[in-house]
Amino acid sequence: MGVSRINKAFKNLKLQNKKAIIPYIMAGDKGMEFTEKLVYTLEKLGATVIEIGVPFSDPVADGPTIQAAGKRALEKGVNIKQILDLVKKIRNNSSIPIVLMTYLNPVLQYGVEEFCNKCKEVQLDGLIIPDLPLEELEIVEPFAKKAELAIIPLVTLTSGKERIEVICRRGEGFIYTVTVTGVTGARKEMDSDLTKLLKEVKSISKLPVVAGFGISTNEQIKEITKYVDGVVVGSKIVDLAYREDFNGIAELMGN
Repeated sequence: MGVSRINKAFKNLKLQNKKAIIPYIMAGDKGMEFTEKLVYTLEKLGATVIEIGVPFSDPVADGPTIQAAGKRALEKGVNIKQILDLVKKIRNNSSIPIVLMTYLNPVLQYGVEEFCNKCKEVQLDGLIIPDLPLEELEIVEPFAKKAELAIIPLVTLTSGKERIEVICRRGEGFIYTVTVTGVTGARKEMDSDLTKLLKEVKSISKLPVVAGFGISTNEQIKEITKYVDGVVVGSKIVDLAYREDFNGIAELMGN
């Protein structure tokens, strides 16, 4: 459960000499029923972990595609309680690792301890909280550990070696390396410093390293996974899912 389910997924991949593909989807974009079906579709297409976004009114790390998806979900009244209920429902049919990408505010509103306990109850595996800095990890970490939830940290192009070392030591599940400076969104070009960063994080981390933000083609996935254990694909998946272009999703994921 929790951290161990993520660890097991990455171990299995390593044995098969494969790389992780972690699709990001926005909960409730096109409705909760659609989100549930989308999870099963992505699992069939070979997703390693599913990252489910919690819609939030002030999404500082999100580019236009994910912001628009979050806005559509919020207009439908989607909230964190419904999303946790959805995870519980998915668990009746699937044991794929699921992590929530949420800003800190909804967690604080829910109550940190209560939220982590609920995550354990619905068998959620991890949390990505982009606006929770290393210095404030203590707000969530003790409750997350108790609930066997991985807190998956972000490393960026501006982190610096010392900070990367601390992040890699404190993180669980996998290390999420942000491949661009700025917000999420599909991009044609990758930052020239990226290869250097990916190699550095990989040399420091004992956990699997995945790269995300701005990855939008299967060619980019192949290129980036030469250096790391997997990728997160967000904006492109959100866009294709909204248009119900499942062939496009399959192609992107290498099917």
